[in-house]
Amino acid sequence: MSDERSRRSTRLNLIAIATVGLLPFVGSYLLYWLWKPDAFVNYGELLAAPLPELQAQTALPQLKGKWAFLMVDSGACDHWCRRKLYIMRQVRLTQGKDMERVERAWLVDDALVPSATLVGEYAGTYLLQAPGSALLAKLPAATSARDHLYLVDPLGNLVLRYPRDADPSRVKKDLSRLLRASRIG
Repeated sequence: MSDERSRRSTRLNLIAIATVGLLPFVGSYLLYWLWKPDAFVNYGELLAAPLPELQAQTALPQLKGKWAFLMVDSGACDHWCRRKLYIMRQVRLTQGKDMERVERAWLVDDALVPSATLVGEYAGTYLLQAPGSALLAKLPAATSARDHLYLVDPLGNLVLRYPRDADPSRVKKDLSRLLRASRIG
């Protein structure tokens, strides 16, 4: 009788150990397939869109191997355009020693040329006259590419999209996380 009780006890212990060992795996698979998070850590909208023009570095060779903020706007540059330029400059400056890993680019989508004072105020921002460019047509936007700021990785992939009135401190957090995690660029 005690021999049978001993076997039963051993079997129950083995089943308990196996259950405890398998529980994390089963739980992780159930969470992965059944649970969708309500919120994400990143502030910007995550994009998974490679841009062949940027990957080939034909549009802006200065961005090769660097993280880049990209904006599209008119050469006349209204209030929202200036706001985006300001956000790009300030977020880059807040990166400290990683500042050199980040560049800024302004795609001018019309024939207007930005004023010299504006260009001087945001020195270091690369200008590209791009009316009718294939690159402009491929930037994902609900209404207009002018309504967004884009973050491009060193390989030329669009990573994040921000609204034109983005919160600079939250954009800074996103970029800081990416620079810390990335060894490229």
